[in-house]
Amino acid sequence: MSEPGALPDRLGRLDAARELRGYHTQPAQMRAAGPGKIGRLRLGFSLRNGRSILHDLYRVAPLLVQQALYWDEAMPELPICSIISVGGGILQGDRYTIDISVGEGACAQVNSQGYNRVHQMDANYASQHQTIRLEAGAYLEYLPDFTIPYRDSRYINHTDIVIEPSATLLYGEMFMAGRKYHHASERFGFDMLSMLTIAQRPDGRRLFHDKILIEKDNPLLDFAAVMRGHDAFASILCLTPPETAARIMARCEVQAQAGARAWSGVSALPNDAGLILRAVGVETYDVRAEVRRFWQIVREEARGRSLPDEFLWR
Repeated sequence: MSEPGALPDRLGRLDAARELRGYHTQPAQMRAAGPGKIGRLRLGFSLRNGRSILHDLYRVAPLLVQQALYWDEAMPELPICSIISVGGGILQGDRYTIDISVGEGACAQVNSQGYNRVHQMDANYASQHQTIRLEAGAYLEYLPDFTIPYRDSRYINHTDIVIEPSATLLYGEMFMAGRKYHHASERFGFDMLSMLTIAQRPDGRRLFHDKILIEKDNPLLDFAAVMRGHDAFASILCLTPPETAARIMARCEVQAQAGARAWSGVSALPNDAGLILRAVGVETYDVRAEVRRFWQIVREEARGRSLPDEFLWR
């Protein structure tokens, strides 16, 4: 887990990203990374007396988690934490860090209270750095809600994953093309959206890295094989042992029918790391349905449990 002193270095690495060149002007309202602009969240889960608990919680507004709840009737041993942003969305100059660790044999679910709204910007950018660490036999579901980048916004997210070979992680990012019903100029009207995920073993062996970079006025966005006719996208990772990945893959089917509201497919990750789901859809609920189908299979094969019929993503 990162200590307070590590925060400037982590954010400094993001600040040096190539795609952020030209976005380092200071906001007139409040300087970037100033007081009230740095949100921090640290969550640590462990197995105590046969039960998974949230044993470590550190938070700095605007990021907030109140407590772990056990409301999943299909998996009552699962502590569930919802990340709350009390700031009403991400603003220019905001800098967030989120650290999640799950101890040996423990399980947890982390989600977000609602959409991650990245507001319009006239200077600088917003960034978030995450670390996720899973020990032997751990299980984590970390599926934040959709990110919606507003017109002229710039947002970069970097996630570092360290996972034992016997652990299972379901993690991903979902985003919209913008506020599609607000104004026509909002669709892909943001300046830059960058999402990088790097996974490795505890001994430092690199498994893979996956990067999504969308920049304004990119003519490829509306190609037929990219986002033509679709405004919602999901990239969901399932890092799990090879035998579990094989069972999951055997149950997944490509969804690519002409005229369908959503298209999706599952591919194998390198170095026996697991699987990745990519899905595009017309609306958020079209993509949610594809993600939920994959989530259901992952849970059944990795934990022998199902998702409740009335789950919030239905």
